[in-house]
Amino acid sequence: MKIEDKKKLATKICWRVFLALFISFLALYVSQATGYYEYEQHQKVVLTNEKIKQFEKDVADGKNIDIKDYMESKTPDYKTKISSFGLQLSKDLGGVVQSGLEATFEFLNSIMSE
Repeated sequence: MKIEDKKKLATKICWRVFLALFISFLALYVSQATGYYEYEQHQKVVLTNEKIKQFEKDVADGKNIDIKDYMESKTPDYKTKISSFGLQLSKDLGGVVQSGLEATFEFLNSIMSE
């Protein structure tokens, strides 16, 4: 590859990276300027106030109170049958690879120690 071609390729890559960073900056700037973040924070406050009112009502009604009923789940559950299968398969393959590597190193160790 000629030096000129390498320079053109490097220039092309740099411009694409710069363009991607610029578009990312614009997206973040617009979301901040339009108040999207503040709106999300406001929604959390509204939800918290609603949960406080529900808690106070349940206490006044004498219901059994469990803190989990008033807490918002921070992590969504993405568990499906396919993801569970993939996780189990990954664990099984990891165990097989680990036992295979241990057996290989034990064999190599026995050869070296003789």
